[in-house]
Amino acid sequence: MKRILIIEDDPAVLKGLKDSLQEEHFEVLTEEDGELGYREAKKENIDLIILDLMLPSKNGIDICKDLRKGGVNTPILMLTVKKEEVDKVLGLEIGADDYVTKPFSIRELIARVKALLRRKGDLKKEIEEYSFGNISVDFKKQEAFKKKELIELSATEFKILKHFIQREGEIVTRDQLLDDVWGYDNFPTTRTVDNHILALRKKIEDDPSHPIHILTFHKAGYKFVR
Repeated sequence: MKRILIIEDDPAVLKGLKDSLQEEHFEVLTEEDGELGYREAKKENIDLIILDLMLPSKNGIDICKDLRKGGVNTPILMLTVKKEEVDKVLGLEIGADDYVTKPFSIRELIARVKALLRRKGDLKKEIEEYSFGNISVDFKKQEAFKKKELIELSATEFKILKHFIQREGEIVTRDQLLDDVWGYDNFPTTRTVDNHILALRKKIEDDPSHPIHILTFHKAGYKFVR
């Protein structure tokens, strides 16, 4: 079970976050004081930190900066408000991984939390070149070949394919693809995902109607098989 530390001094926000994350089966630790939160954040058993910008005794910027200076690489999701644009940018510059502005939707925040945790898990899986079947892909050059002949993949199709390869053998949901490939500032539907998968299959599968690499799991998602 992933362990999340929330450092937030607003009791209502803190309770709402804690309850929502526990419903998603995360273990949640909380601190309302900046200095106490900083001490907790330095521990090795924390998988992700949700960090408010304005805190008593030690603010979020200083916490983030000191954690990074101390070699703590735990993903940090910062909470800020719209009027603090300068502080928001500074927060990212000194080592935060992402941010949300208050008021925020719980659904968006949870999606960002899950994406950061997946990204952390993917660091060891970063790839530049990959081959499967009669397909070879160079992600750095954004080139793909089938039977040594160049095939045209869109930027989104490269992202989808890389997402699948990094999770070889795992079922990937449509929501995961929406979060990680399209991002939070776009609002495509799951039908958009299906259409892109269909187009990608036509380019990489020998028989797109009977795929052997990108498999569909009814009501669950897709799985990549090498």
